[in-house]
Amino acid sequence: MKKDYIGILVLICCVSLVPFFIQNNYYIGVFVFTGINCLACIGLSLLMGYAGQISLGHAAFIGIGAYSSAILTVTYHWFPWFAILAGVVFSVITALCIGIPALRLKGHYLAMATMGFGSIMHIVAVAAIDITAGPSGISGIPKLSLFGFELNTDVQFFYFIWFVVILGLYLAINIIHSREGRALRSLHGSEDAARAMGIHTSMYKIKIFLFSAVYASLAGSFYAHYVNYIDPDPFGVMHSVLLLTMVAVGGIHQLWGAVIGAILLSLLPEFLSSLTEFFDSFNITYQTDYDTIIYGSILLLIMLFMPEGLVKGISTFYKYTIGRYLIPKHETK
Repeated sequence: MKKDYIGILVLICCVSLVPFFIQNNYYIGVFVFTGINCLACIGLSLLMGYAGQISLGHAAFIGIGAYSSAILTVTYHWFPWFAILAGVVFSVITALCIGIPALRLKGHYLAMATMGFGSIMHIVAVAAIDITAGPSGISGIPKLSLFGFELNTDVQFFYFIWFVVILGLYLAINIIHSREGRALRSLHGSEDAARAMGIHTSMYKIKIFLFSAVYASLAGSFYAHYVNYIDPDPFGVMHSVLLLTMVAVGGIHQLWGAVIGAILLSLLPEFLSSLTEFFDSFNITYQTDYDTIIYGSILLLIMLFMPEGLVKGISTFYKYTIGRYLIPKHETK
């Protein structure tokens, strides 16, 4: 846990310095979306990396949180924090209704079930025009305020969302190092063996499914209050696949992998889009379609040469290269 806490301190330092080096509000906004993705990926990492349960419908819980905040604040004029809390309650109830039957499944059957749930929620968001406004979306969502202080600038919301991410990461780290965390890891290793050791596997799977839904719901609510507008597009199945990819690229068995994967895949498209201006300065034609090729190639190389994710891959590379000369031999045995 000491390494995790040191990592949190490093993350706090890095996050604190970002607005001092980046003055552009657009890029600050990109880091806000990165934080929202990190929050959702932390919950998904707990579900997949530690409990071994695959979910391809996690964007549905993000949508539930977002639409709960939007509908309750815009239509019924609720206080935003009460709407966020209601979104969490709705997500937990929905996760409970879906999780009890779905988590009896295993492997790709569970993945198909959760993907079906995500598809249904997206269809409802599009078709229930009287409630969700359909493809037109809901606008005029109020901004959040803390102790009467409104978060009306990108920098303010940046610090807020990353404070929530760090708090969520701290809570998740304490969970995985607790008795429940050890039970989850045993569940991931072998469900039959865990059951033989007296672990209530069904209860733990449902608990962690509910917990991950809370993370996703909060991410959706904060997204809605930051953008002040939502429509069904960001909550489709492809966004669930993107979240899963973020967790897998960073390292599915590590919470830090979820954070690093979310940061990398959130910032990488923005970096690739800036290549056009870079090549134009040298009078070199660069087609925007190349972004997709480069993006896919990077993901392919990571999965080929670091199949357990960036965190494990970089750690292994350091251990057998630089670490061999820095770490005493008796510590490497």
